[in-house]
Amino acid sequence: MNIFSICTLCGGLAFFLFGMHVMSQSLEKIAGGKLEATLKKMTSNPFKSLALGAGITIAVQSSSAMTVMLVGLVNSGIMQLEQTVGVIMGSNIGTTLTAWLLSTAGIKSDNIFISMLKPENFAPIVALIGIIMLMMSKNKKKQDIGTILVGFAVLMYGMELMKNAVSPLAEMEGFSKLLTAFKNPLLSVAFGALFTGIIQSSAASVGILQALALTGTISYRMAIPIIMGQNIGTCVTALLSSIGVNKNAKRVTVVHMSFNIIGTIVCLTAFYGLDALIHFSFVDKHIGAVEIAAVHSIFNIVTTLILLPFSGQLVSLAKKLIPDHGTVQENVLLDNRLISTPPLAVSQCKEKTIEMAIDAKEALQETLKAMFDYTDKAVRSVEEKEQKLDDMEDKLSTFLLELSTVSLTDSDSRIVTELLHSISDFERISDHAINMIEIAQEMERNDQSFSDNARSDFSTLFAALTEISDLTVRAFSESSIDTALNVEPLEEVIDGLTAAIRDKHIARLRSGECSPELGVYLSDLLINCERVSDHCSNVAVSIIQISKANLNSHVYLNELKAQRSEQFIEAFNSFNQKYRLSA
Repeated sequence: MNIFSICTLCGGLAFFLFGMHVMSQSLEKIAGGKLEATLKKMTSNPFKSLALGAGITIAVQSSSAMTVMLVGLVNSGIMQLEQTVGVIMGSNIGTTLTAWLLSTAGIKSDNIFISMLKPENFAPIVALIGIIMLMMSKNKKKQDIGTILVGFAVLMYGMELMKNAVSPLAEMEGFSKLLTAFKNPLLSVAFGALFTGIIQSSAASVGILQALALTGTISYRMAIPIIMGQNIGTCVTALLSSIGVNKNAKRVTVVHMSFNIIGTIVCLTAFYGLDALIHFSFVDKHIGAVEIAAVHSIFNIVTTLILLPFSGQLVSLAKKLIPDHGTVQENVLLDNRLISTPPLAVSQCKEKTIEMAIDAKEALQETLKAMFDYTDKAVRSVEEKEQKLDDMEDKLSTFLLELSTVSLTDSDSRIVTELLHSISDFERISDHAINMIEIAQEMERNDQSFSDNARSDFSTLFAALTEISDLTVRAFSESSIDTALNVEPLEEVIDGLTAAIRDKHIARLRSGECSPELGVYLSDLLINCERVSDHCSNVAVSIIQISKANLNSHVYLNELKAQRSEQFIEAFNSFNQKYRLSA
């Protein structure tokens, strides 16, 4: 083996890691919001969590990515530590699929169909199909599938390069002497962990081990502890991702490491203990790529079967190793680690924006109630919600802007745009709620109140505002276009109500029924009511825009008001009849 073989080995590793990265990213895009939908079904049932972890890891082709995702979810308070244990165990099983795919490199047969299973034979065809899909298709999903195929072909080509690079090692006497050191199981475990920790990919380190196995120089005695060490080494990525997170999120990494370390201790003790008693005949025989994949799977399945009943004890161990010390766990709004899984990040942003929408609606409705039933408690409640919404808007905007810079599907990109517009509207609704409750506060302080006629008119207007806020939040939460289409007709009715209330006030002012001081309060109150309905309209239009990618909001509103569809007229007349001012 010369310097060129070393360069080929490094190049093969680079191709392998790049192919894995490209394939993983595109698989995440294909999975889309399904990751979020699956996570929502998370229960305390450990078997469902196990299946979930295996399924998502197979989908994204990386147990490290899965663990980093879990760290981010726990750090954001979206998941509890206890929910992650089964997922972590499942991800360790799911990651073994890669080793089985790589084991096809060792296939030897004269049969043309069996030979086509070898990477060197089918990878070029897979790459060609992927390139054709990338270049010829305009459909984003088909392009992502093409990228997956190209990434898979590059990964397999990297495996082939590594296999060819290490093949001369079989002839080297020095390499054979070096391998004798790996008959010490502890040294083998340490080497597997260190090497995997350096390249941060258990799939790549298992692939290199499989390539070495094809030279016929690796025995079961050497390979088994190395494979166990590789499982420990893959925790390095999660360990690095836990820097700067809260204690609960750090415990996710502790659970992951505990699972692999305890599994290694138990399985090594059992294996060498049984070998000492019954003397396994196969331990000094050469191991193949398929056998390495089998050992990798068996280790993770056996470890899971042993530790799954002790999930609670793993959590307790993590809490003992990272104690609270009486400190309160603070969750971040959205952890930046979620950006590494864009579909999940987008869906979590949607969840947080729904939370904003509900808080904004509650702040508004508390304010409307306080206008005629003023309490200091209501003022404090609205102020707290407004402060919370200000903070959420700032953090969500920053997160969404960072998210918009990564590669997103067309659908996710439109959702991010919609959210960036909507969070501003929800925050502004809370601002207007504050403005209105300050008017109520000042009227209370100055012992001022509206006339009975004015109060009756405002009761009608406030009822309309309550309904438009309910409609808007429901339309946004459910992404319901039918509900969103009812917002604009009600917004026009509210515009008519504010104009009519203003005219009636002027008439009362002329007749001496109202004072000019009350006129100032009334005018400010009406302006804020109009602004609230305008922001509800903005949100509704955004929801309709997301369903029609090329829709321009101004064009839509102009056409809506010019054409007056039957649906619009029917909704308008219904709301107009419902919210009529008394004569």
